[in-house]
Amino acid sequence: MGLDSPIPARPSATHLRLLRNLTEAVGISGSEAQVREIVRAHVEPLADEIRTDAMGNLLVIRKGPGRRRLRVMLAAHMDEVGLMVVSVGSEGELKFERVGGLDARQLVGKPVWIGKDRLPGVIGGKPVHLTTREERKQTTKVESMGIDIGVSKKEAAEGKITPGTGAVFATSFRRIRGTLRAKALDDRMGVAILAELLEHPIEGIELQAAFTVQEEIGLRGAQIAAHTLKPDVAIALDCTPARDLPTWDGEENTQYNARLGHGPAIYAADGRTLAHPGLLRHLVDTAETAGIPYQIRQPGGGGTDAGAIHLTREGIPSISVSVPARYIHTACSIAYVSDWRNTVRLVHAAMSTMTRSALRR
Repeated sequence: MGLDSPIPARPSATHLRLLRNLTEAVGISGSEAQVREIVRAHVEPLADEIRTDAMGNLLVIRKGPGRRRLRVMLAAHMDEVGLMVVSVGSEGELKFERVGGLDARQLVGKPVWIGKDRLPGVIGGKPVHLTTREERKQTTKVESMGIDIGVSKKEAAEGKITPGTGAVFATSFRRIRGTLRAKALDDRMGVAILAELLEHPIEGIELQAAFTVQEEIGLRGAQIAAHTLKPDVAIALDCTPARDLPTWDGEENTQYNARLGHGPAIYAADGRTLAHPGLLRHLVDTAETAGIPYQIRQPGGGGTDAGAIHLTREGIPSISVSVPARYIHTACSIAYVSDWRNTVRLVHAAMSTMTRSALRR
């Protein structure tokens, strides 16, 4: 593809700012409005059609020039894992439940932003020198944690926060040389990629962009979006764990899932989907022809919006492509800028050359 690609190798200031705003937004599953507003402001000028459905998905249609040959649904989920305030304790501490896959060991002592106004708080925990030996052997239970917002009375906290309010890790976006550090790269990275792809219409392709909700708690938004859009083919854009660090004993790590710096991770299989073989061949052939680095994500575990999309209606040929990132579903993830850019390039190139022959099994 090289010089013919409309996708720049380096992110523009606009795209970096978009990714920053997306990752710093508060948007747990079911409370994606802040993220949706950011996306809509960016993509509305590009859309032939745009609407928000009853679930909260933002559905955008952009029609490429010429006679339509395929309707291609690209899905990226707007929600992130986080916390939901369920009650206020007698000392003003906020009791909470987890939303999505969060490890309780990751929570104690973490700063958080609460609600759309990003009220600051800290998940409280005992300092180590006040714990017993037995306590240090155990994981602190979520039920015994609370978010401290700097008040000492229940009434003061109730004036600021109501039950049902979401909270997320208070991690600011930062570019560190060739890497990106942020919370919620799963899947604000996919959201940013999809928003950028809408800027580049492709001849004969009706791009159906589905910015979906509630992926982290069961792929719910994608199921509804796919039923509405009736695509010929679907690609889920996500962020997958890169477990590519050495093992504790220095032995070779063969269970890396995906690796940073090796390009977009194309799925053969995960816990919810066996990738459509024709689409798998097409993506691999496209990457090799265009000279785009890629990797096959190690099969097994996890799932993306493709898990719901491919079971919708009569069945929709589906596959997933993800940007690898370390430490996802924690307070801070790390991804490579090059993997981000190569993912945009690969998906654009794959759509540009896609015909119905790619849908053959």
